[in-house]
Amino acid sequence: MLRPLLACSLLLAAALLRAETPAAPAAAPLEAEVGALVAGPHVTVVHFWAPWCPNCRAEMTPGGWAKFIAANPDVKFVFLNVWHRGQDPAPKLQAGQLGGQPNLTLLTHPSAVSKSGPDRLNTFLGLPLTWLPTTWVFRDGRLRYALNYGEVRFEMLQTLVNDTRDPWSH
Repeated sequence: MLRPLLACSLLLAAALLRAETPAAPAAAPLEAEVGALVAGPHVTVVHFWAPWCPNCRAEMTPGGWAKFIAANPDVKFVFLNVWHRGQDPAPKLQAGQLGGQPNLTLLTHPSAVSKSGPDRLNTFLGLPLTWLPTTWVFRDGRLRYALNYGEVRFEMLQTLVNDTRDPWSH
């Protein structure tokens, strides 16, 4: 009785090992697009947010992100709407006077509709994504700073952006 059970287990394991690799997730082109945006010698701020998120909404005031983006015209900004539950981001962005800035790219993840469940987005660009809002600062395609848990304090973010602009000797 043990041998047939063992044989069935081995056949099942072999079938699972031979199973086709799943197709690339829908986010692969989006990650490539953001990867291209953060490449290069400029500073890029990538901000993950969602319309339903109270902390994200608190940042979306005219004196928040819009003012910060205007004060840093040499910095590229990417706002990526994730875990959005299918909600339209436009009303929140308009309330925060965001959109139309030449150094701002607005993107929405094509399939990350929930912050829990099987379709949860756990990583982006190979980096962990665990909370909203999350703000990353890049230069030369490399992550320089990550603010992974909650609202950004713009004075602190300005310090990080300024530091990222400076050449690093190491």
